[in-house]
Amino acid sequence: MIAVSIPSEYSRPQGKRSCRRLLSVTGREYLQQVYRDGLLEDTLRFWFPRAIDFEQGGYLHCFDRVGNLFETDKSIWVQGRMSWLLLKLYNEVAPRPEWLEWGLHGLRFLERHGFDSDGRMYFHVARDGQPIRKRRYAYSESFAAIAFAAAARATGREEYAARARELLRFFLRWNFEPGGMPPKYTSVRPLLGLGPRMIALVTAQELRSQLGPSLELEQVIDRCLAEIRDLFVRPELEVVLEAVCPDGSVSDHLEGRTLNPGHAIEAAWFIMEEGRHRQDWELVQLGCRMLDWMWRRGWDEEFGGLFYFRDLFDKPPQEYWHDMKFWWPHNEAIIATLLAWKLTGEQRYASWHQQVHDWSYRHFADPEYGEWFGYLHRDGRLSTPAKGNLWKSCFHHPRMQLWCWKLLSGRVSLQQITIRCVVTHFASPDCQLGGEATAEADSQQSRPICPIRSR
Repeated sequence: MIAVSIPSEYSRPQGKRSCRRLLSVTGREYLQQVYRDGLLEDTLRFWFPRAIDFEQGGYLHCFDRVGNLFETDKSIWVQGRMSWLLLKLYNEVAPRPEWLEWGLHGLRFLERHGFDSDGRMYFHVARDGQPIRKRRYAYSESFAAIAFAAAARATGREEYAARARELLRFFLRWNFEPGGMPPKYTSVRPLLGLGPRMIALVTAQELRSQLGPSLELEQVIDRCLAEIRDLFVRPELEVVLEAVCPDGSVSDHLEGRTLNPGHAIEAAWFIMEEGRHRQDWELVQLGCRMLDWMWRRGWDEEFGGLFYFRDLFDKPPQEYWHDMKFWWPHNEAIIATLLAWKLTGEQRYASWHQQVHDWSYRHFADPEYGEWFGYLHRDGRLSTPAKGNLWKSCFHHPRMQLWCWKLLSGRVSLQQITIRCVVTHFASPDCQLGGEATAEADSQQSRPICPIRSR
């Protein structure tokens, strides 16, 4: 395993708003190497081929710090996610035959053991595929959909593409049509959740990426964007809500006030990415506002890192792990801040990226055995040495590494959006014409789309 260290010249940010790393060619090259080598030489080496279950099929994923297996049960979520990752790497990084074979290996297990007789997927199975648990929601289907889409692109097999579309349609029916998913709450206090809409959005985006555009996918994306913007994004409160009343109003009770900053920040970069894809500045602005609000609510000013849950009105959160630091919100924040900086040139995003990157690599990374730990106490102390379980696997972290590598290397197209530059209410006072516009000369590919001047 490689030890990912922070060079001495970047070891301590110069105050909260230090952003010099992204503003120099040397700093960007350093970050690109961290993400690329971390993905290829650290994360993937920890998981593969260790995770391949050559006896029963699929992937084993409950590993301790050094990579010893401590549980043989399998998450169906994980089978789809890890299969997707391997096949996406095959499609977009290099056509390595082992990535193709290992990716299809996970799909074969899903096809044999992932589905109940009613067409829905399980959540938790034994090592040999015998079902243990099926949950009320249908996220297993969304992760299987992106895996089958990546397989279709990798192999050219239309049956995989058809399966991907079928699974997305099932996910949409289950989550959004009357009589589908059983409600979580009674009719006394019904709520709508952000989760199904942001997952539908990113699933449709990934199918478009792997299978090509279609009217059906664009309609799904349009609906999700509209419902997230109209129901969950609340400018008057400067917040992204996790659950709302059916009309979008706030439910002033524990479940309605609970915020998940990492989840909202993940949704923010999905929306920014759609703005980049469509060359739509309003979507970029929407994603940036979501990031701004939830960064302010989520960042722990005392110990650093992102809180897991917060209360809308700063009342006591109900979940006892509310102040813990989980790995995946930090993965999502690293992507979101980098993408926001690349799209806008705002220096505060460069500062936040350096802040969350440095904190995460100091506390989650394991330079001795590789990969990241998943769960920390509020002050950054390790809670558990597990590297994988039924929830954590080879997904959020390598997706972050892949996305950031692509953004910094120019693999993601960042053409100029033809728009009128505007001053936004969320611009911070110290943000000047920023990003790479004031850094060393760089390629047109990596220039910010539209730097914003502060007031």
